[in-house]
Amino acid sequence: MTMQRKVMTSIKLQKNLHRRLQQRIIEDGYGMRGKSKWIIESIEALLKLSDYPTLVDIADDMDQLSDMVSIRLPEDLMLRLEQAVVHVRKQYPTIEGVKSNLIRASIIQRLLRQSASVTEV
Repeated sequence: MTMQRKVMTSIKLQKNLHRRLQQRIIEDGYGMRGKSKWIIESIEALLKLSDYPTLVDIADDMDQLSDMVSIRLPEDLMLRLEQAVVHVRKQYPTIEGVKSNLIRASIIQRLLRQSASVTEV
């Protein structure tokens, strides 16, 4: 298995969302070093949803984004995110910061689906 290149990116989250994210990562057994893995899985799950542009539009309404969160994403996921940005912009041309909103939406969706089983392999 070849090591895939990772791309650093950061997003801003609301304080309470960031706190919930950290709690969930630990509750789900990822440990503090598993933050990127947890977020990667949540992005992949979001991109599988047919209505993800709508969820991104909802994430665009967030304010008071005070906490910076840095994550390392595999290069291929970053490319898929770029494609998703184009897709979202076609439906919502006025949204700013689409990539951050995509990541935020994926975190929110995974937190909302707390009872959902661990992502299928």
